[in-house]
Amino acid sequence: MGHRSLDPSFPTPTRASLEHAGQVLAAIPDGGLVLVDGLAFGAMPDLAEAEGSRLRLVALVHHPLAAETGHPPDLAEALQAAETRALAQARLVLATSRSTAALLRDYGVESGRVRVVEPGTDPAPLAQGSGGGTPRLLCVAALIPRKGHDLLLRALAELKDRPWHLDCVGSQDRDPAWAESLVRLIDRLGLAGRVSLLGPLDDAGLMERYAAADLFVLPSRFEGYGMAFAEALVRGLPILAARAGAVGETVPPGAGLLVPPEDAAALGQRLRQLLDDEPLRRRLAAGARAAGLRLPTWPRSVAAFAAALSEVAHG
Repeated sequence: MGHRSLDPSFPTPTRASLEHAGQVLAAIPDGGLVLVDGLAFGAMPDLAEAEGSRLRLVALVHHPLAAETGHPPDLAEALQAAETRALAQARLVLATSRSTAALLRDYGVESGRVRVVEPGTDPAPLAQGSGGGTPRLLCVAALIPRKGHDLLLRALAELKDRPWHLDCVGSQDRDPAWAESLVRLIDRLGLAGRVSLLGPLDDAGLMERYAAADLFVLPSRFEGYGMAFAEALVRGLPILAARAGAVGETVPPGAGLLVPPEDAAALGQRLRQLLDDEPLRRRLAAGARAAGLRLPTWPRSVAAFAAALSEVAHG
């Protein structure tokens, strides 16, 4: 099975990107099984319609393109229409969570064409925490509006009377204007010195941050699965998050506290509770580790993924 890279401009492809994608698809023999990531698939409805009867198209949908936070209403509507057209040509749609699978009904994808395959996790050592020093809060996510860093900063601004430090790991290049607005917000809220924007880290650097963390916090406005939450669970980190998208599936009761989306006040209240109540953090840490052990491993996820593709290849 070969791999073909597409232009990184997806999911907002340039004309040249679409032309290149068309050439890639045209070079695949009739009847070929083609798995296309949803970030590209939903943005190429014309190509999907042109090739759907000739190729066995399979779409991998992390979350619908229109669900990305910050889209103007007209763009969100256009993205949903485009993805609906594209998904109509998919022999099968792989979703990363039951929540995302349910959303696909709004895109005309009947349940018989959907398979849920959750991403896998690797074994990881338990977090050791700060060792009784200043509590270390960890947030792992690209700096984009959907991840809710602004909500977290506003919540923390009400907790200056408590000791804590927030480490934010994640790319600042996905939306540079948004990332810069967060830098200004940190300064305006008087949080400079208490919040570290670390950018992307290599595996060793990220493992160090997980090991030193006492609490994982990420108030996403929407998640199609939430890989960072799974990684935190495997390390036995108590979690504070918003109940948005698939987060409630990934973070079960007893492993963390969930607040309503877009509610900085509720987030702040729960943060205060977790900072003040170490026994609660320990109970949630034990629940997180237990939940992490129940998550699918990568071999199990790969096997499920291969079985789903086999349905199309031999169907």
